Amino acid sequence: MEIQGFYTGKIFDADTFFGAHPGDSGTHFAVWAPSARDVKIITSGLSDGSWAEWPMHRSYSGCWEGDAPGVAKGTCYQYRVFGADGSVVDHCDPYGTAMTLRPDGRSIVWGTPRHGWTDDAWMAARTKNFDAPLNIYEAQAGSWRCREDGTLYTYAELAKILPPYLKENGYTHLELMPLSEYPFDGSWGYQTTGFFAPTSRYGTPDELCAFVDACHGAGIGVILDFVPVHFAVDSYGLKRFDGTALYEYPAAAVGESEWGSCNFMHSRGEIRCFLQSAADYWLRVFHADGLRMDAVSRLIYWQGDPARGVNGSTLEFLRNMNQGLQKRHPTAMLIAEDSTDYNKVTAPVEYGGLGFDYKWDLGWMNDTLDYFKKSPAERRQNLNKLTFSMMYFWREHYILPFSHDENVHGKATILQKMYGDYAIKFPQGRALYLYMAVHPGKKLDFMGNEFGQLREYDESRPQDWEMLRYPNHDAFAHFRRALNGIYLQYDAFWCGELNPERFCWLDCDHPEKNACAILRRGRQSVVFAAFNFGDEVLEDYELTLPAAGHYTLILDTDWQPWGGSTPRPGVLPALRTRGTVRLTLAPFSGQLYLWQEDKR
Repeated sequence: MEIQGFYTGKIFDADTFFGAHPGDSGTHFAVWAPSARDVKIITSGLSDGSWAEWPMHRSYSGCWEGDAPGVAKGTCYQYRVFGADGSVVDHCDPYGTAMTLRPDGRSIVWGTPRHGWTDDAWMAARTKNFDAPLNIYEAQAGSWRCREDGTLYTYAELAKILPPYLKENGYTHLELMPLSEYPFDGSWGYQTTGFFAPTSRYGTPDELCAFVDACHGAGIGVILDFVPVHFAVDSYGLKRFDGTALYEYPAAAVGESEWGSCNFMHSRGEIRCFLQSAADYWLRVFHADGLRMDAVSRLIYWQGDPARGVNGSTLEFLRNMNQGLQKRHPTAMLIAEDSTDYNKVTAPVEYGGLGFDYKWDLGWMNDTLDYFKKSPAERRQNLNKLTFSMMYFWREHYILPFSHDENVHGKATILQKMYGDYAIKFPQGRALYLYMAVHPGKKLDFMGNEFGQLREYDESRPQDWEMLRYPNHDAFAHFRRALNGIYLQYDAFWCGELNPERFCWLDCDHPEKNACAILRRGRQSVVFAAFNFGDEVLEDYELTLPAAGHYTLILDTDWQPWGGSTPRPGVLPALRTRGTVRLTLAPFSGQLYLWQEDKR
C-alpha cells in the first residue's frame, strides 16, 4: 500500500497493510485510529478463554502497528482502543478477513484465503453479458435451504446442491445477499461489521472460495451484494472507532440512516480507500463476477432525498471507485440498486457517468406489479403501466428485478400480488413472467418465486419447498424452467437490447382489450409475444408483422402441463403469413412465437 494514497483516497489495496497478517513466527497487525490515546491487541483462544495483550505503536500519521510473536492463523483478536473521549472499547478489526460467529464480535487471524482455483477458463472467457443472456437468481444463503434439523448449510454443502439447481432451472448467475459479516440476522447482511470478512455462519473464507469455484465449474456466475453506504452500530464495530466519529459523519442529521445505522463519511480519503479496497477484495480474492451495490440513491442524494440535493463528495467517491474497479476487473459487473432518475448511472465515468454496468429498473418493477394487482376492468385504464418503461429504457443498461424487497414487509410475494383468488393467480403469474422475458433488460428473480412461493421472505426459515407437492406449484415451476430455457436458447431475448431497432410494439393501442404484443430481434432469431391480461377469451386478435414470413408457436402459458386448459400440441407447425396474424388467447395468458421473415 502506498501510504499517501491512503490519505488521499487513491488506493484499492489498503487490506495489504491494515489488518492481521500472519507469518512464520507470528502475526503483524495494523489499524487506523488517528485520535486514539493508545491501542493494544487482545488475543484469545478459540475455546479455552485465555487471552493476551500486545502493545501497538504509532507509525504513520493516524496508524498503529504491532507484532504478536507466536500468534497464528485461527487466533481470535480485537483491538482495545483507548478513545479520545476517555472510552476504552474492544473493537473487531475493520480490515479483518474472518470473524467469530454472532453474537461474538471478535476477528480471527486468517490472512488471504489460499484456495487452489480451477476456474481459469471461466475467468478468461467472462464478460459483462451485454450481448449474452443474464438471468439472475437472487438468494440468501442461509434461508434458501436448510438441513432437516433447521441448521444452516455450509458453503461446502451449498456448493454441492445450489449450482446444479441453478443450472437445471436455466439461471446464468447467482446473486447472494450480503456475505460480509453482520451481527443481526434480521438485517439480512445489510448492516455490516466485517467488510472484508465472509460471514462465519456458513464456514471459512477458503470454503467460500471453493463455493464460488464450484459455481464457475457449473457455468454459474456469482454476484455479491456490497454495502457502501452505511454500517452497523454495534459497539465492537466501526462506530466511534477511536472515540470520535471516524468512519461516520459527526452530525446525526446526515450521520444516521433511515435504518438506524451509521452513514459512511465518503469525503474522507481514508474511508474511500477502506470501501474501495473492500469492493476490490471481494472481486480479487473471491473471484466474484460482479457486485450489486446497495442503496445507491443514498450515494447520489443526501439521505437519498432529491429535495436535499446531490451529495458531491459521495458522487466523487462513487465515480472514482467504479472507475478503479473497472480498470482492475474489466469483465466484472458493477450493478446499481438505484431508485432515482439520476442520469447516466450506467455510462462510463469518462463520459460523465457513474461507471456502473447495469442499473435495477425499479420503475418497471413498480409499474408492472401495480398493473398485475389490478382487476381486469381496472387494467383497461392502465395499460400505460406496461408501456411507459419503453419511453426511458434506452437511457441506461437495465436489469428487471423481482428482488427480495418485493417479497417482504407486507408487500406479499410476486405470485400473491396477482389479482384475484388462489386459482387465478397462477395463470397471471405465468403471463407476467413471459412478459418479463420478452421485455428488454436482463432478468433477476428472488428465490421461491420460481415455484410460486406464497409466504413472504423470512430469514429464519427456508423456502417452502414442500409446496412443490401441490400440482399448481409444481406446474408453475416446470413452466418457469421451460421459459428460462427458451430465454437462453434464442438471442432475440438478449442480443442488441440497447438498439431501438431491435424492439417494437406490435400492439399497445387497444387497452380496451387488455392486450398487447411485443416483437424482439436478435442477430439469429426473431420472436414476438402476444398477451391477453383480461379474464375473457380474446378471439381474432389481429397483429401486423413487419413483413411476410412464417411464425411458429413455441410457448403458450395456457398449456395444460403448466396448469392451463389448452392441450399442448405434439407438433408445432410453421404457419405462413403475408404479414397479418389472427390469434386466440385464453384468459390471463400469453403466447410466444418464433418468426422468420421471407428473404427478399
